[in-house]
Amino acid sequence: MPSPQIISLGCRLNIAESEAIRALAGDGDTVVVNSCAVTNGAVAETRKAIRRARADRPDAQIVVTGCAAQIDPASFAAMPEVDRVLGNVEKRSPAAWTANDAVMVGDILSARETAPQLSAVFATHARAFVEVQNGCDHRCTFCVIPYGRGNSRSIPAGAVIDQVAGLVDGGHREVVLTGVDLTSYGPDLPGAPSLGLLVERILRHVPALERLRLSSLDGVEIDDRLFALLTQEARVMPHVHLSLQAGNDLILKRMKRRHARADSVALVERLKTARPEIAIGADLIAGFPTEDDAMFADTRALIDDCDIVHAHIFPYSERDGTPAARMPAVPVPERKRRAALLREAAAVRKAAWLDGLIGSTQAVLVERPGDRGHIGSFAEARFETLAVGSVQRVRITGSDGNTLFASPIPASPAKAGAQSRDAGNEAPSSPTSDIAPGPRPSPGKQQQQQQQQKQQQAFSQETLA
Repeated sequence: MPSPQIISLGCRLNIAESEAIRALAGDGDTVVVNSCAVTNGAVAETRKAIRRARADRPDAQIVVTGCAAQIDPASFAAMPEVDRVLGNVEKRSPAAWTANDAVMVGDILSARETAPQLSAVFATHARAFVEVQNGCDHRCTFCVIPYGRGNSRSIPAGAVIDQVAGLVDGGHREVVLTGVDLTSYGPDLPGAPSLGLLVERILRHVPALERLRLSSLDGVEIDDRLFALLTQEARVMPHVHLSLQAGNDLILKRMKRRHARADSVALVERLKTARPEIAIGADLIAGFPTEDDAMFADTRALIDDCDIVHAHIFPYSERDGTPAARMPAVPVPERKRRAALLREAAAVRKAAWLDGLIGSTQAVLVERPGDRGHIGSFAEARFETLAVGSVQRVRITGSDGNTLFASPIPASPAKAGAQSRDAGNEAPSSPTSDIAPGPRPSPGKQQQQQQQQKQQQAFSQETLA
C-alpha cells in the first residue's frame, strides 16, 4: 500500500502541519496539497502542483487543503483533478480524513483553539518544525492570510514542551518554532505568557535540545525577555527574520504596519551590537500601491541600513477583498522591475557578508544528501559528505556569493563528544533535508548535559571572536 504524498507550499507552518497530515491521511494512494495563498503567484503554484500530481499519479485521491483552499474552496473543488477539499481546521481532524464529504471547510474566523501537531519525528527534515501559534489579529491592508488562518490562538506551553521533547527523543537536534504571527504568542492563554517565556521554558525543560530557532518575528513585539534570549542564549540560533515589508513610513502606514522605518533600523542596531554574528532576514514588498520612486528608494536603502542578508522579496500582488487592492496601483512591470532591483541589492549585501565568514569556524547540521547544510546564521554551506543529521564543525574556505564552501574539522578523541553536541553558532536545514534518528540522553544525565551546555556556550564565544 503506497504511503500518502504530501506537497507543502508556502510557509514553515505548512511544513509543520504537513507532518501531522501525513499521519492523519493514513495509508493509501493519496496526494495531499497543502496550499498557500499569500500571493496570487502562490495560488497559481498550488494549481500547478495539483495538475502535476494528477499527471504523476492518475489513480490517486487528491486532497487540497491549506490557506488557498480555505479562502476559495469552490474554485479548487471545481478543478477536475481534485477529489476533496479540506479547510485549515478540518485538516487537523481525524474524523475529516475518514469522512466522504467532497468539501469540508468551516468558518475559520470562529476558530478559538489550535491543537498541537502530533508528529513525533519529521520524516523528511533534519530540523523539526513545531507550531506554537496560529492565526493573526492584525489586518495589514495587503494581507489575506487572516481569512485563511483565522484569529490568533496559542498552544499551551506544556503541549509545546512535550512535542519538542518527543522530537529530541526521535533524534532531532534542531527545532524551529513557527506560527502565523509568532510574536503574538500567549495573550489568549491563562497568565498571558509571552514568546520569550515559552522559549525559556523549552530550554529549561528540554535540556537535550541543542538548537532552537525562531521563524519570522514582528519587531515591535520583541520584548526585553525575547531580546535577551536572541542575543545571549547560545542554544538560540543567531538568525532573526523580521517582517519589515517596506522602508518608507508613508507606505508602512498605508500597509497598516505597526512600526516606522526608524524602529527597524534601531532594533537591528541593538541586536547586532549585543550579538554581532546575528544575521538579519526580512520580508520586503516592491511596488505597493502609491509607491513612487523616492518611497521605493527608502526600501532599497533599508537593505543596507538593516544589514539584510536573507531577503524574501515579492512584487506586490493584489488579493481580492483587501483594502490595498482598492488603492492606486503601481503598474505590474514596474513592480517586477523594483523587485529585481531589491534582489540585486540584497545579493550584493549577502555576497559581502559571506566573504566575511571565510576563515571562520562554524557548526553545521548536515542535510540530505550529506554534502550540505546551513550554519546557524542561515548561510548555506557545501562540504564533503558527512553523516546526515549530525552536527559538524567546519572551517569556511570560500564563497561563490550565494553559498559557502567548507572543510570538516576532524575532532580529536578527547573533544569529539563535546564538539558533536555543540549548540554552536550555526545550523538549520532545507525543507528537503533528512534525519538520522538517534537516542535522547536519559534524565539521569541532565546534570552532565547542563555542564556541557556551559562548555558549549564558551566554545561558541571562542569561535565567534
